[in-house]
Amino acid sequence: MSQDVPIGSGSSLVQLNERSREIFRGIVDSYLATGEPVGSRNLSRLIPMTLSPASVRNVMQDLEQAGLIYAPHTSAGRLPTEFGLRFFVDALMQVGDLPEDERRSIEAQVATAGRSMESVLTDASAMLSGLTRAAGVVLTTKSNARLKHIEFVRLEPSRALVVLVAEDGQVENRVVELPPGLPSSALVEATNFLNHHIRGQTLLDARAALETALAAGQAELDQLTQRIVSAGLASWSGGDTEERRLIVRGHAHLLEDLHALEDLERVRQLFDELETQRGLVDLLGRAESAEGVRIFIGSENKLFSLSGSSTIIAPYRDGAGRIVGVIGVIGPTRLNYARIVPMVDYTARVVGRLLGG
Repeated sequence: MSQDVPIGSGSSLVQLNERSREIFRGIVDSYLATGEPVGSRNLSRLIPMTLSPASVRNVMQDLEQAGLIYAPHTSAGRLPTEFGLRFFVDALMQVGDLPEDERRSIEAQVATAGRSMESVLTDASAMLSGLTRAAGVVLTTKSNARLKHIEFVRLEPSRALVVLVAEDGQVENRVVELPPGLPSSALVEATNFLNHHIRGQTLLDARAALETALAAGQAELDQLTQRIVSAGLASWSGGDTEERRLIVRGHAHLLEDLHALEDLERVRQLFDELETQRGLVDLLGRAESAEGVRIFIGSENKLFSLSGSSTIIAPYRDGAGRIVGVIGVIGPTRLNYARIVPMVDYTARVVGRLLGG
């Protein structure tokens, strides 16, 4: 027989024996499958042990006192609380390997997005949305783009347009101030110097390498041209603030399988929260320091405290092994966590391989 599982509930420590675990697991499984409360009579038929409805009710009372389940309205059935879902995910959920056919499907759908990294990320987000019936999300930074070409175009005596072309087809245009009396030859020299040194590097890598070269006096440029190079580097990297790009696909899936007006209101609130990109960027950014998949359930994060939604996200890395973004899904708390976790994890690794390649 397996050992009791201790959990914290308020100031008390609760022990779940095998019978309590099976009944609690039955409540959670039923909720994840239907979204509906389940009663003791149905539970007694679902669990893999012989117990009377009366015995199941007694255990359900203990689970309710522990804060793991609750009765919505006046229903005789029970649903897991957010605390109960967190306990289930952390202590009871069994996550298996992703089937080989799903691995091949993910690789095929993401890899066929083309050479543009924007397309790869957008297709990965849409693919996850379709597989999970939730909203797919990606958070990335523009500084991840690998550079292909740079050019300075003078607009007027004191200003120039910096045109930056990335390998994935992205084009960035920035205006920089020019030092007084700068000759056109300095712009040409700066353009040639940068194109020679930056090709194939990310913005962050190029900026770091060129700043080191300029500081060490290794760049054979006059002072005015060095100032142009430095100004261009600062503008491309967004100055001191790192620019982020948020991709959300599959909003419509959140409207499926609604059971009540409360569900519709929850989804409406979630749509509002998804539109507040700053909060979502902050939430996703919290996963960038994680080694693997992160799960945020309901009010565990302030952003989804009203809609009670869940987020399953994983960081992805570039060819140098650095975390450069996160990818995952957002949906109702009754997401199929055990199925989606390995799916998100594998997709993040596929995207990382494509970035590295």
